[in-house]
Amino acid sequence: MQELDPTDSAILNRIQSDFPITSRPFLAVAEELGLTEEEVLERVARLKAGGVIRRIGGNFVPGKLGYVSTLCAASVPADKIESFAEVVNRYPGVTHNYQRDNTYNVWFTFIAPSMEEIEDNLRQIAEDTGVNDILNLPATKVFKIRAEFEV
Repeated sequence: MQELDPTDSAILNRIQSDFPITSRPFLAVAEELGLTEEEVLERVARLKAGGVIRRIGGNFVPGKLGYVSTLCAASVPADKIESFAEVVNRYPGVTHNYQRDNTYNVWFTFIAPSMEEIEDNLRQIAEDTGVNDILNLPATKVFKIRAEFEV
């Protein structure tokens, strides 16, 4: 685990939520924290390279943009997991893809303009990989939580 100093912690706490929407967001963060833009950029790059930061990007509510989303679970033979994940990850609507210790051992989320498109894509994934046991688990009710961690 990478050691975090108080400045790293302050940056992480600041950029988790309410990221500045401006042409130079890291300058805005730097000014708030009494740092230089270059220092913030260097620290963020180091934290990303070290695996502390996975990604920086927006989160959107698919339904408000006219999209649908679903959670998928696949039962993939151990020797096909890597190739299955590579095929799934080619689809731009796949937002997460991870392995679990379960009969359904590869789980991923899928966003698309329609459930029909998702179903077509799942059929194509099955055809391309030979993995036919793929569950499509659309949410019936969303319970949104705000995941924010004080660092």
